[in-house]
Amino acid sequence: MAAAAATAVKKFAYEARDGSGKVRKDTMEAPNSQAVAARLRERGFTVLQVEEAGGTGLNMELTIPGLGEKIGLKDIAIMSRQLATMIGAGLSLIRAMTILTEQTENKALQKVLSEVRTDVETGKAFSVALARHPQVFPPLMINMVKAGEIGGFLDQVLVSIAENFETEVALRGKIKSAMTYPVVVFFIAVLAVTAMLLFIVPVFADMFKNLGGELPLPTQILVSLSAILKVGAVPFAIAIFVGAVWWKKNKNRLEVRNRVEPVYLKLPVFGGLIQKIAVSRFTRNFGAMVRSGVPILQALDIVGQASGNIVIERATKDVQDSVRRGESLAGPLAKHTVFPPMVVQMIAVGEDTGALDTMLDKIADFYDQEVESTTEQLTSLIEPLMIAFLGTIIGGMVIALYMPIFKVFDLIGS
Repeated sequence: MAAAAATAVKKFAYEARDGSGKVRKDTMEAPNSQAVAARLRERGFTVLQVEEAGGTGLNMELTIPGLGEKIGLKDIAIMSRQLATMIGAGLSLIRAMTILTEQTENKALQKVLSEVRTDVETGKAFSVALARHPQVFPPLMINMVKAGEIGGFLDQVLVSIAENFETEVALRGKIKSAMTYPVVVFFIAVLAVTAMLLFIVPVFADMFKNLGGELPLPTQILVSLSAILKVGAVPFAIAIFVGAVWWKKNKNRLEVRNRVEPVYLKLPVFGGLIQKIAVSRFTRNFGAMVRSGVPILQALDIVGQASGNIVIERATKDVQDSVRRGESLAGPLAKHTVFPPMVVQMIAVGEDTGALDTMLDKIADFYDQEVESTTEQLTSLIEPLMIAFLGTIIGGMVIALYMPIFKVFDLIGS
């Protein structure tokens, strides 16, 4: 017990001067400050200061959960591209990681890279060091790096990872771009309707009540909705907030995914788009892992989870069972309607010709183009529909409010 406590790893902050005279500040994990100083001297640094990171009171680093910098897929793609370039140019992994840590602008990623570099310096494999941060580095990347380490082509694997993630980032960007307009218009409509029901309709309702006239049916409905919203606005807002929190916490649970994700594929307008995105992601990730030398069964397990849809994940489990029995990949896919016949046939040809990774890449490229075309069509279709929707809602409310005005003069005269 005492020995274990003595060798416990702690985090130390250090200042050191490199060979060019530049002072560097960073952190390193080690059993004690002497070990940190020894490692820095081995790297040719002059140690200026080493102290345990963190602290209490005014020296303690303050972090607010949810407000720190986030590490996105784009950050990982850029990191992989830069690392591949440096390793391909002949730099050692540790040297490349040091440079990468210094030039990374994302502070959260900089901290993670520093810890990964420290693990590599202490003798851990690069894939093992990455695996210690599963919330940052996807399983796809970790397993591809592991295959590259074993095969001796880490730089090529990192290029493949970068290309894969860059394509995924571009795809997400196109989808977000297409969805931004309708989402903004929808929220404007909700805010406008809510404001009218809470602040404008009650004024008209009081005026009509004082005049003693009988309201037309559309106006009566509007006044009733206003009364309901005045009472239920706060409970409704709380219910939405609670629902959002519950969804964020439980959306990845298996029972929730089994109920919700198959419904996504059956949506009238967006179901086809979601299917194309899932198939594109599955084939591109699968092709990248096959090309990197990751074992088929292991690759299938990872790409199924990375596809983002439980329907494709189930299909990959059937494929895994088929491969274990020595059968084909394409056979089980034909039983799942989420995979179009073209995809099944191209995978079968790829198996027969020994060019599975190339065929998977072609499928992914095709569906990427399909996704781009579909999003453009949806955008051109949704824009006028949303404008008509917003105009109908607001215009209908205004008409309902002003319908009784025509009777006001008669009421005043009487």
